[in-house]
Amino acid sequence: MILNLLCIGDVVGRPGRQVVSQAVPELIRRHALDCVVANVENAAAGSGLTPQLYEKFVRYGVDLMTLGDHIYRRNEILPVLEKSDRIVRPANYPRESIGHEWAVMRTKRGPGVAVVSLMGRLFMKPSVDCPFHAIDRVLAALPRDVKVVCVDVHAEATSEKVAMGWYLDGRVSVVFGTHTHVPTADERVLPKGTAYITDLGMTGPYDSVLGRRTDRVTRYLTTGMPSPFDVAVNDPRMCGVLVQVDSDTGRAVHIERISVTGSSDESDDGPD
Repeated sequence: MILNLLCIGDVVGRPGRQVVSQAVPELIRRHALDCVVANVENAAAGSGLTPQLYEKFVRYGVDLMTLGDHIYRRNEILPVLEKSDRIVRPANYPRESIGHEWAVMRTKRGPGVAVVSLMGRLFMKPSVDCPFHAIDRVLAALPRDVKVVCVDVHAEATSEKVAMGWYLDGRVSVVFGTHTHVPTADERVLPKGTAYITDLGMTGPYDSVLGRRTDRVTRYLTTGMPSPFDVAVNDPRMCGVLVQVDSDTGRAVHIERISVTGSSDESDDGPD
């Protein structure tokens, strides 16, 4: 059986949530999607996630959610991380950290899809354990009947992401990078059957500097003076990949980059 997956890059603030709410239901219908995975760690005003926004993503059609270095930016999300079977923290955080190292959803057609989040160590804070050792441990713990596995590598350095892709080739179905907010053009299926892309890109306002107002960022860069990096609003886009995976083998057969332009004049049913 071929499963159709959608993996969505970092959702930034209200513009990102709006375009998710607009695009995901239509993509589910058009591509008969079996599972939607999204990185949502920038969803709450550009940093962190709240329980209310978590529920919104579920309503929009997001099945599984990943987080990265902003995971604990909002204390109110901690009970969700403890209880939800839809959302994961980076698996190479300390074992005492709140949240699950992996999650599995059962698709309507039967096969399960697992998601794992890893955080890079180069140029990233906080310090974390080795992501390569962490993914080995998690893969050994996953249910044996789950063949389709998606891994989000939330990292600054492209070298770490590329290395993880090769390390996991043939062992997982999809490896996608997040965090840098810029989509890369290197999507492909690796020789042993793992779909790979270095960064999905951002889901949010592209008339910006990585989702933030251009005037605020350039003022800081040119003067060194503090300036609040407010989330921008214009040119909202949802960036990610569509992937087809053989559920019997766990091997990907196709990966395709997508960019969907949304509208910035609609409400996403409430404040951050």
